[in-house]
Amino acid sequence: MYICNGTKIAFQLRYFIELAYKGTNYHGWQQQPDAISVQELINKALTTIFRTPINVVGAGRTDTGVHAEQLFAHVDFDTKIDTKDITYKLNSILPNDIAIEKILAVTEDAHARFNAISRSYEYRVFLGRNPFLLENTLQLNNRKLNIVKMNEAAEILLTYTNFKSFSKTISNVQTYNCDVRKATWVLTNKSLIFHITADRFLRNMVRAIVGTLLEVGLEKITLEEFKKIIESKNRSNAGTSVPAQGLYLTQVTYPKTIFIHE
Repeated sequence: MYICNGTKIAFQLRYFIELAYKGTNYHGWQQQPDAISVQELINKALTTIFRTPINVVGAGRTDTGVHAEQLFAHVDFDTKIDTKDITYKLNSILPNDIAIEKILAVTEDAHARFNAISRSYEYRVFLGRNPFLLENTLQLNNRKLNIVKMNEAAEILLTYTNFKSFSKTISNVQTYNCDVRKATWVLTNKSLIFHITADRFLRNMVRAIVGTLLEVGLEKITLEEFKKIIESKNRSNAGTSVPAQGLYLTQVTYPKTIFIHE
């Protein structure tokens, strides 16, 4: 509270929570009425700590089984908090597959979703069989991929803006336009990783893109056909979405001006 002309006026302080989680046991980030989610557990943990209902707002949703190496959520408090203490308490309450990295003070109008400048994802493929990576990668055994062609197709993505062909058919988005700034495959030994960065992503977009790029790699479709798939703006023309366990949200970036250095 602060007092202005004898009147008590409520104010709130906003903070960003930086977190990571393994998505195997969760039905994504978004809180749902009949399934466990990461957002629900963080809300419950904060409510336990502060003994009042608290709801966080995330930078975006991840689907069931998708992992996040970095995601931000914002939350408001009516008093200044000890960020290190609350980080410690949250990590003491939350399960081991959710980790709070840090809590940061931000400007009062900072928004975890709308202020994000870019988001980066990785899709991880293991070329072979490894029982210890079943929950973390898509495993392709004895499949020969033309990775050069896959990277040529990935470069094509940067020349388009409308990605309706890779979006869930039932969607309430206002636009299918995305500014894809990076799209590339990197092979290291048996690890094949697709890196993609954009200002925003449509639901299921990365998994649908990867599934289609793998068809290019298997030489089931040509580069010219890949272009036609994008231009068709028809999801049924693109490849099958790859499984969720190989997908990771790896970075969300914001303008430095929203962070308050204490």
